[in-house]
Amino acid sequence: MIIIEQENNVIVTNNKTNIQNYDTENIKNLIYTIRGKQVMLDSDVAMLYHYETKYINLAVRRNKDRFPENFCFQLSEE
Repeated sequence: MIIIEQENNVIVTNNKTNIQNYDTENIKNLIYTIRGKQVMLDSDVAMLYHYETKYINLAVRRNKDRFPENFCFQLSEE
């Protein structure tokens, strides 16, 4: 996975050489403020990286020591 930022665009490529160009303004629209924290939904991260959401979550679960404690969290009704 290669991510290149140019001017107001983010270009994402993967091993299959699929290239997706995202306007940074569109990415900013995927960032929400919840309980005073800026967050992105796992489904939006998966979309940006061209993965299924379940594989993003699986990678995070398998590599918990690589992520800061406040990097990932799951909201509850509480």
